[in-house]
Amino acid sequence: MAAVQEEIPGLLVQLVRQPDEQGVSIQQQFEEFHRLNPWVLRALESLTADYLDRGARRVGIGMLFEVLRWRYAAATEGDDFRLNNNFRSRYVRLLIQRHPTWAAVFEVRTLRTD
Repeated sequence: MAAVQEEIPGLLVQLVRQPDEQGVSIQQQFEEFHRLNPWVLRALESLTADYLDRGARRVGIGMLFEVLRWRYAAATEGDDFRLNNNFRSRYVRLLIQRHPTWAAVFEVRTLRTD
């Protein structure tokens, strides 16, 4: 099993781990990715807070994912840095759960799968 990534990548090279399990639900894949890479949620929180502090009224999780991809792809090693687009809906729900005041700035649709 892969080690847990604890640090938010910055200028230092960091490892990114991908779940080993295949054939499980999107929710299970997400939970394993999140367990292995808890820094991703913290990075999304930081990007959201910064964007809102700059006066934004709406935030798109897709935009946040692309910013993470751009910023961190060159600062990671190990497994290729990948953010599964299937995890967007799960991350936005975690962001709102941790920051209820952000519910008004994100659009959340009904989940189609588990």
